Amino acid sequence: MIKEGLSYISSTVVTDEKCAASMGSGNLMVFATPAMIALAENAAMMAVADSLPAGSTTVGGGIDMLHLRPSGVGATIEATATVTSVEGRKISYELKVCDANGVIGEGTH
Repeated sequence: MIKEGLSYISSTVVTDEKCAASMGSGNLMVFATPAMIALAENAAMMAVADSLPAGSTTVGGGIDMLHLRPSGVGATIEATATVTSVEGRKISYELKVCDANGVIGEGTH
């Protein structure tokens, strides 16, 4: 059963391939916003994965995310997704993305 409070942390290390310059979302060698959003969506999916029927998964319907500051190559990034409400099949999450220096992104999904 999916319930409020379920949470998961997904992590990654910033590589050249996950940088804005490589992904085409900017021209700097810093963690790309699309990579940050994908990591946060993965955390949301994993937060409820064990509560879903066999063979089921989630589908994102919208995300509202702020990318607050850059993280360079080599930084470890952690995205936490926490279920904040469940209305039928609609699940809402709070998202927080951090590196060793603190929060780099936050939002809802």
